[in-house]
Amino acid sequence: MAKTTEQQSTLNIVIVGQGGRLQFEALIFAASLRDQSPGFQGRLFVAEPQPGALWPNDPRIKGEETRTLLEELGAEILPFESKHFGHVYPYGNKIEALLSLPKGEPFVFFDTDTLVTGDLSRVPFNFDRPTASMRREGTWPQLELYGPGYGAIWKSLYDRFGLDFESSLDLSQPDEYWQRYLYFNAGFFFYKCPHAFGQRFLEYALAIAKDAPPELICQSLDPWLDQVALPLVIHSLGGGRDTIPTGLLDGDVTCHYRVLPLLYARESDHVVKVLENVTAPNRVKKVLKEYDPIKRMIYQGRGQKVRALFDQDDLPRREQAIRNTIKRNGFWMR
Repeated sequence: MAKTTEQQSTLNIVIVGQGGRLQFEALIFAASLRDQSPGFQGRLFVAEPQPGALWPNDPRIKGEETRTLLEELGAEILPFESKHFGHVYPYGNKIEALLSLPKGEPFVFFDTDTLVTGDLSRVPFNFDRPTASMRREGTWPQLELYGPGYGAIWKSLYDRFGLDFESSLDLSQPDEYWQRYLYFNAGFFFYKCPHAFGQRFLEYALAIAKDAPPELICQSLDPWLDQVALPLVIHSLGGGRDTIPTGLLDGDVTCHYRVLPLLYARESDHVVKVLENVTAPNRVKKVLKEYDPIKRMIYQGRGQKVRALFDQDDLPRREQAIRNTIKRNGFWMR
């Protein structure tokens, strides 16, 4: 228990806050953290990209009310400079933001479209052994008929950075099945130092983007670049699959919902209840209603109409089928 208390007091959480959808999702995240994990004593950083040559428009959070409410909810807005990605690849924010966090202090990164649904003190983080979200589908690579297979593609990347490929494999999975190879969703990840993790993440991502192995010639890296580099970073730092118990992050303690229609379609009654409870206070509602998809989904009941389309105990196996049903019924928003 002492270890958990110590983690709570030194842990830094970081999400990205940017003008538009992300700033409103950041408010929901901060409200849910405060509500569901009231004993959290660490720091919540909302990393905010600053204007510069890589942003044609100002990427900062819009509106003083949003900034003020984030601070009232316990968040610290953390400016950072985009030196490599910016508008061309906004997913790179999660890489560059790490270098502005306090050096040498353990951190957990969460995608902003995450809801805290339980007490974070239940998560026994092993900051010496990083991991990331295993709630993913086989989205990358997409194999070509006469191209290299999963093994050849992934091995080329491990070889590119001098990493041991064989020790990354899940040998309980068959050869040339995507789950045999280390692959994460980048919805969360953690480590003992954001600078060590961020610098390696940046190094690997830039190298892959600029000089990928020939085995990747037919593979798209947009938007997958962060998820291609992430397993290499985690493996190189001594991490791997499931270094924390399953069922907590992306389970009972957090929910990476991605977009609100998907939350209403497939998540548990508890997740929906947490969402609607933390967005109910008038102070929060006033700001969130500025964003039309949130206003319609949460406050005008469209989310409950989406939920009625599905049996949450018997959902389609693939996310795309869920998306298609929502779109056919005219309820898709993001």
